[in-house]
Amino acid sequence: MARFFKAVILLVFPLLLSACTVPNQGGASLEEVQRAAYKHDGPPKLTLFTMLSNRSGSGAHTSILINGSQRVAFDPAGSFRHPQIVSRNDTVYGMTPYLVDQYTRFHARETYHVVIQELLVSPEVAEMALQLAVNHPAVSQSYCAKSTSALVGQLPGFEDAPQSFYPRKLMDYFAEKGATFERLYEYDSDDKSKVLAAFVPEYER
Repeated sequence: MARFFKAVILLVFPLLLSACTVPNQGGASLEEVQRAAYKHDGPPKLTLFTMLSNRSGSGAHTSILINGSQRVAFDPAGSFRHPQIVSRNDTVYGMTPYLVDQYTRFHARETYHVVIQELLVSPEVAEMALQLAVNHPAVSQSYCAKSTSALVGQLPGFEDAPQSFYPRKLMDYFAEKGATFERLYEYDSDDKSKVLAAFVPEYER
């Protein structure tokens, strides 16, 4: 029965969550992860990214940027991967201002835009989120919103986070928490493989 339920989920949700379809097993070595670590001097913060269809408004992908003792992106089953981008399982390391900008622009295109929501948190909450992200195993296809909401729901003060496959549910929850709200639109080609092919990361230090 459990296998049947999982099969139904995987059949139903890929159409809705079309950008959330790349399982990222393994990746960079621990040494590479340590070398790429980037500490941002801003306050402890959670930044939720929600990718929405420009046509229907439905959610396509969810990820979260965590600023703790280092800044990383938890990008479950995401497609922002390149040999020069240091990622392990679904965590992207070295999230400098340049790389954050590249990340958001990578997802904004003629078919999707990005909602960016920021919430200040305590250093303890940020560090707990960081540890949950870096220790999280690779996420299955179409589970981006579900895994992100599960991570958020383990944080003190966020226990009521909705556990949902729908990106908009977590986006609305962050709005209720008082998060800032910004939309990023771009209208370049829907083929982001060309963007990654020409990508040259600049890891500011």
